[in-house]
Amino acid sequence: MPTVSDPSITIYHNPDCGTSRNTLALIRNSGVEPIVIEYLKTPPGRAKLVELIAAMGVPVRSVLRQKGKPYDELKLGDPKWTDDQLIDFMVQHPILMNRPIVVTPLGMRLCRPSEAVLDILPSPQLAPFSKEDGQPVIDAALTRKSSHRVAP
Repeated sequence: MPTVSDPSITIYHNPDCGTSRNTLALIRNSGVEPIVIEYLKTPPGRAKLVELIAAMGVPVRSVLRQKGKPYDELKLGDPKWTDDQLIDFMVQHPILMNRPIVVTPLGMRLCRPSEAVLDILPSPQLAPFSKEDGQPVIDAALTRKSSHRVAP
């Protein structure tokens, strides 16, 4: 399927994350090649991270990856940490950023689950699509299989 480069769509991506890979594949399944920022290699920086969180309108903790290191080692589940401190931790340890974050002309979203990206893609899906684990997302009639919708 041919894709068109679209600088208006950006994904903050971790290629080691299945959810992030599925999200990127769904973007590409709409015929678009987004700007891919591997945020572990090119972290967004504090100002950009603050901008992304504000634009998504979500609590800082929802963008904080809570699995494993360094979350557990730093005891980031402790409510004593302020939003500013949590952002500083994400800047120091980019692996703490939950992913993928996708920016499109229709909005910004933390795409967990990966099919949440469908709500902000300007172009429809062009082919059937199943996640890496085989779960169907887009069927042969190009309709969304999951009834799960993420609130804006």
